[in-house]
Amino acid sequence: MAQEAYFSSGLFKFLKDLTAHNERDWFKANKARYEKDVKDPALAFINAFGPRLAKISPHFRADARAQGGSLFRIYRDTRFSKDKSPYKTHSGIQFRHEAGKDAHCPGFYLHLEPGRVFVGLGMWHPDTQTARRVRERIAEYPAEWKKAVYGKAFAETFQLEGDSLKRPPRGFDPDHKYVEDLKRKDFIAGTKISQKLVTSPEFLSEFTRYCKRGAPMISFLCKAVGVPF
Repeated sequence: MAQEAYFSSGLFKFLKDLTAHNERDWFKANKARYEKDVKDPALAFINAFGPRLAKISPHFRADARAQGGSLFRIYRDTRFSKDKSPYKTHSGIQFRHEAGKDAHCPGFYLHLEPGRVFVGLGMWHPDTQTARRVRERIAEYPAEWKKAVYGKAFAETFQLEGDSLKRPPRGFDPDHKYVEDLKRKDFIAGTKISQKLVTSPEFLSEFTRYCKRGAPMISFLCKAVGVPF
C-alpha cells in the first residue's frame, strides 16, 4: 500500500504568499495556515520517518517536537543581519546525529521552498578542528573517501557542494588525489527533487531511498569525528 503523503501543495502556496508578505501582522493573521500546511505536516513527516531512519542508523534522531527538534524554526535570527525580514521563506528539516547539538554536525536534511526543493546531507560549516579531522581522514583513507562519495549509487544521486578554501589547507599535500575535497569548508552533498514528488504518496519512501544512498558519506564523516554510525 502506498504511504500517505505528508505534504500538500498548500505548503508551497503558503511559503509563496509569505515571500510576498514577510511581515509580522500578515503572519499572525495567517498563522493557522502555517500550522495546517507547513508545521503539522512536517512534524507528521518527521514522526513517520523515525522508524525508517533507525534502520539506516540508530544514532540519528527524528525529533518531532514542535520546538527544539528536527524542524527548524520559521522565525529568522535578524540580530546580525541587514535583512530584517522576520520569517524564513522555506521550511527546513534536519535529522542530526544524537551527539550533535546544532546544524553543524553530521545529518540528513530536507529543504522545502517554492522552486527550490532538495535533499541534503553531510556537515555544514563545521568548526576548524572538526573540519581538520575530516580532511585528515580523507588524506589518510582516500580509497574509503572514494567509495563513500564517488561510488556509482552516490555519484548518480548526489553532488558535492559548499564553500572551499582557495588554497590547500596547511599541512596537507597539494598534490593529493583529492586535494579539491581537502580544500572544502563544507562537507555536504545535495540532490534536487520536484515539488510534485514532495506532494506525492511515494515521497516518504523516496526520501528514505535518498538517505540510504547518502549513508556512505555520513558514515565516513562519523568515523572522521569519532562518533558511531
